[in-house]
Amino acid sequence: MRVVREPGFAYQAVYRYLMRLMAETAGDDNTRLPSLRQLAERLNVSISTIQYAYSLLEKEGRVYSVAKSGYYARASAGLSSPVIGNDLLETLYINTRRPGMRLLSAEDPVSVQSLDSPLLLLERELLRQYPRQSTLVDQPCGELELRGVVAARYTTSPQQCWHAEDVYIGADLRGVLEILVAVLKLKHATVLVESPCDWVILRLLQAAEVRVIELPLQACGGLEPQRLEALLNTEDVRLIVLSSGLCMPRGTQVPADNRSRIAGLLVKHGTWVLENDCYGELSEAMDGGCLRDLLDPERLMVFSTFEKFMGIEAPYGVVLSRQWKSELLRHFLMRSFRLSPIRQKAIARLYGNGRIDQHLHVLRRLLRERRAPMIHLLRERLSDALQVVEPQGGATVWVRAKRPVDMRDVFQRLLRQQVLIAPGELFSLQGLHRRHLRLNLLDQGETGLSGAIAMLGDALRLAAVE
Repeated sequence: MRVVREPGFAYQAVYRYLMRLMAETAGDDNTRLPSLRQLAERLNVSISTIQYAYSLLEKEGRVYSVAKSGYYARASAGLSSPVIGNDLLETLYINTRRPGMRLLSAEDPVSVQSLDSPLLLLERELLRQYPRQSTLVDQPCGELELRGVVAARYTTSPQQCWHAEDVYIGADLRGVLEILVAVLKLKHATVLVESPCDWVILRLLQAAEVRVIELPLQACGGLEPQRLEALLNTEDVRLIVLSSGLCMPRGTQVPADNRSRIAGLLVKHGTWVLENDCYGELSEAMDGGCLRDLLDPERLMVFSTFEKFMGIEAPYGVVLSRQWKSELLRHFLMRSFRLSPIRQKAIARLYGNGRIDQHLHVLRRLLRERRAPMIHLLRERLSDALQVVEPQGGATVWVRAKRPVDMRDVFQRLLRQQVLIAPGELFSLQGLHRRHLRLNLLDQGETGLSGAIAMLGDALRLAAVE
């Protein structure tokens, strides 16, 4: 077998191949599996694709890795019952890796459609133009062609403009966020964040010993201007972290009038803003632009990633900043990110030929079509128990329990039935959103979707009241 010729994304085909391979060699003893390089050559795909397929199997508990030895298939007899611990996030991560677990906690927009295949195809074409043996100029902050394309995409006017030198590209989102924490000297500083907020950002700030103040989003999706101004007047705020357009995990957009008021306050106080644009491309409600278009670009930094709307083959993190140039360059040099210049060129060409815009148009439509039946069933079956926040984009649905149930009890009840949910308190460091849940868009057919919602409803009705 030389090339994987199956429908779906590259990593899914590799995943299916490994599942069949393990089934063919199943036995009592754990079996060693082919190496990353062996499989990459055998199936004619990238090593990163093989690595991602193995990581999925490892998360599901089907394989395990041994340092300097490789991957081994895990004997089915070694599987244990679900793990329930005190740290909710750790419990979620551990059980996500277990086989047979139904994940209602995931967040993966590109699961419905990614650009992995077109990206890899274009990369192979570019490799013929830029052979591996040729020496390419070292670019520690990312490939210049891609930086220029990103700068052009974020430019909206002569005042709100960006250039390639303002763009920095790292290996992944977490890596560039860690650089920002260091460059901005946030240790022990006060940072305001909108809430709910992505747990990756919250845990990173917590690990860096940042003092975090959470600003809850109102029912309309915006912030309360009076509360924000009071904090800006009384606290020594180093930075505020806000979403560009789509606020996740709520999946809502800040109303235009509220966005204007908030931007006015931030400009008035000269507050540094770090804008989260990871989900901006998934927003379906374009009602007046992004927050950054209303801010002072000299006191603005933006971070994003291609992975949320392109796929796992484009995992890079992106930062835009007009300031801190020498510090950012120094930290990117120190990190020595190993980035494929050809892969970055391929991403730039997908922007240039309009392929990404076509993909986004289809992706938003598919996500909207996937949400509709799930929201319909939630309102039809669980209207007495849950209130659904109408999403305006993304791959999740944010819901609120109508009675003060103990969501940890709901979490544990479902976990014992091999079902994982994401309780709202994961998206806060201060115990907020305890009556909320984030649910991913299910694609298990009408029967599977109905069954999952029925189990959720039972757990909510049986759960203890706080």
